[in-house]
Amino acid sequence: MKKYASRIYLCLIFGILYIPILTLILFSFNATNSTANFTGFSLQWYIELFKSADTWIALRNTLILAVLSALISTVIGTAAAEGIYKMRNKYVKATVTSVTNIPMMNPDIVTGMSMMLFFAAVMAIFKIGDYNDIGFAAMLIAHTTFCLPYVILSVLPRINELGDTLSEAALDLGCTPIKAFFKVKLPNIMPGVLSGMVMAFTLSLDDFVISYFVGPTNFQTLPLLIYSMTKKKVTPDMYALSAIVIFVVFALLILSNVRSGKKLDGAKKKKKKTGVSAK
Repeated sequence: MKKYASRIYLCLIFGILYIPILTLILFSFNATNSTANFTGFSLQWYIELFKSADTWIALRNTLILAVLSALISTVIGTAAAEGIYKMRNKYVKATVTSVTNIPMMNPDIVTGMSMMLFFAAVMAIFKIGDYNDIGFAAMLIAHTTFCLPYVILSVLPRINELGDTLSEAALDLGCTPIKAFFKVKLPNIMPGVLSGMVMAFTLSLDDFVISYFVGPTNFQTLPLLIYSMTKKKVTPDMYALSAIVIFVVFALLILSNVRSGKKLDGAKKKKKKTGVSAK
């Protein structure tokens, strides 16, 4: 009985998660713009998508912002994680770690409003008349700021797990501290760095609330464009764009899993060869 109950529960969870996504993909191929009736298979909304200049400009802006904020937050977050690890005073270290986690616990609307007030104060101090002059820089700083804690949270456990043994060995062999970090420590913590960068990219790509408060009028991201459409009606070409994003993410996930599987198989074969040669 427990076996069947667990299977039913699992099916319900997957249904709640994926049925809306499958519905969106289905209606992206609908022959009409109805969201209630599927009248026939058609690619017209994908054709309309490629004709929409505003959509592609918003997508370009979103990708530029997400890539830049992910790269900057990854560099700063990795350096911050290393700095936190090097702290010797456990009370200061615990305090800094707790303060770092505050942006993750804050509601997005609080972060967005505080960022808006901060940039308004900056404009008043430096006497900047038009917010559009600092609009993109403000959005980049805001996105980098709320992505930083997630990068630190991803990298710091890797550094704690690695320890100082390899770095100290590199220093004993003549490496400088900077060279030891880039040659020895960074390659070993790279999985954590990459996962933090992917998380930062995803968070920036998905963000609406902070972009809504901080974004200028001359720089519109995709979430802001879709929100502006909800005041009237979301056109089905947005379903097509969402379906393309889902397919791309799914393809990248498959490639990542295949690559990880190949590495695992290679490691197993190498271990078997080492065991045979030892015998």
